[in-house]
Amino acid sequence: MDKMWSGRFSSSASSLLDDFNASIMYDRKLYREDIEGSLAHASMLCKQGILNDNELKQIESGMAQVLCEIEDGSFEWKISDEDLHMAIEKRLTAIIGDAGKKLHTARSRNDQVAVDFRRYVLRKNGEIIKALKSLMEVIVDISKDNTETLLPGMTHLQHAQPINFAFHLLAYNSMFKRDIERFESSRERNSVSPLGCAALAGTPHNIDREMTAQELGFSSVSVNCLDTVSDRDFALEILFNISTMMMHISRIAEELVLWSSYEFGFVELSDEYSTGSSIMPQKKNPDVPELLRGKTGRVNGNLIALLTVMKGLPLAYNKDTQEDKEGVFDSIETAEISLEILKEALKTMTIKKDNMYRACKIGHLSATDLADYLVQHCDIPFREAHFITGKAVAKSEELGIDLSDIAFSELQKIDNRIKDNVMKFLAIEHSMNARTSQGGTATLRVMEQIIYFENYLKELGV
Repeated sequence: MDKMWSGRFSSSASSLLDDFNASIMYDRKLYREDIEGSLAHASMLCKQGILNDNELKQIESGMAQVLCEIEDGSFEWKISDEDLHMAIEKRLTAIIGDAGKKLHTARSRNDQVAVDFRRYVLRKNGEIIKALKSLMEVIVDISKDNTETLLPGMTHLQHAQPINFAFHLLAYNSMFKRDIERFESSRERNSVSPLGCAALAGTPHNIDREMTAQELGFSSVSVNCLDTVSDRDFALEILFNISTMMMHISRIAEELVLWSSYEFGFVELSDEYSTGSSIMPQKKNPDVPELLRGKTGRVNGNLIALLTVMKGLPLAYNKDTQEDKEGVFDSIETAEISLEILKEALKTMTIKKDNMYRACKIGHLSATDLADYLVQHCDIPFREAHFITGKAVAKSEELGIDLSDIAFSELQKIDNRIKDNVMKFLAIEHSMNARTSQGGTATLRVMEQIIYFENYLKELGV
């Protein structure tokens, strides 16, 4: 009968229940948050006269020893202790005696775990924001060197219009900026302290929740204790935000897989971030982006798992909620390594500009430019211009050339209203730079986008 809650029970829990019920083998990851929360709680109890100065000093000294033991690996984690809260409190009491038994006054494991887990998630929100910023900075750096690197822009994975490589990469920075904004919003919204809610209804002890909230870095205290101890919206939000971010990572990973294939040949991943085949010596496999795609499914699963856990729970705390942490820990670790390895893979890849340019000469990418030219310079209605351009594309196909290389004489045979100045409009370089509307692919506009992201990252404040 070594459980700290065993007073009401007449026999010990079975070892099978210990194995099934315990969370200590994974929630011990929260040890620092748990110790900091306990120290803030003890300090408040002393200020309110619930603990005396000597008891506070004993708790602080004992907790320093517990922290040291955990970090040097000498702390003994036992399944029978159920969770890290019990394990740390039991060890503290063994070190300092009765003062350790007073620490749990005016709190419950319900608000204790809510504090620990919430602070961990809020901290990881900030760390993921920093990692996203670092990734965006790499994309900006690559973009600066590629504002005139022509690339076939695609829709339906078919050649559409010529763009530049920087323009394509900066589209991902727009996605990652939205990801940062989601993490920031979640961090701000969920910075509320659960400490002092106790089991579900508050406590009769004269406590100061504002004090502990301030000491633990929360912006405010929660409004309703019944909601607070069972709330896991903050965990669901980081899971959703990671899933959305990983979806964006998966999209750029898919493009890296395509671009690094022989069929595209737009980039080559460095040897540092590629693998070989056990049977085919010539292979250089894009395992990094492939794994990034695969891990996206993993974090999506963690989100669905916690949504499913939470969907049927009555108020307040239920043991089901113990299933909240493993998926969050896994998704956070997956997000952190994914952001880091994607950044390094991008930094070290080789960009094959000549291959990109040759691809722009396939698929008649300047067809829209010919249609626009006919409207703007020949006063031809767009629908008719579209038809004439289609005939010009068909003629180019017949001749086995790209539309950008068709002779002026051939265009005249199709429609004699076409003037000789049409040829400059068919050049793919002109096509790319003609798209000068705000947010467009023209080099001038892309330089503006680079400056925009540079300023954003500079002002981000992380």
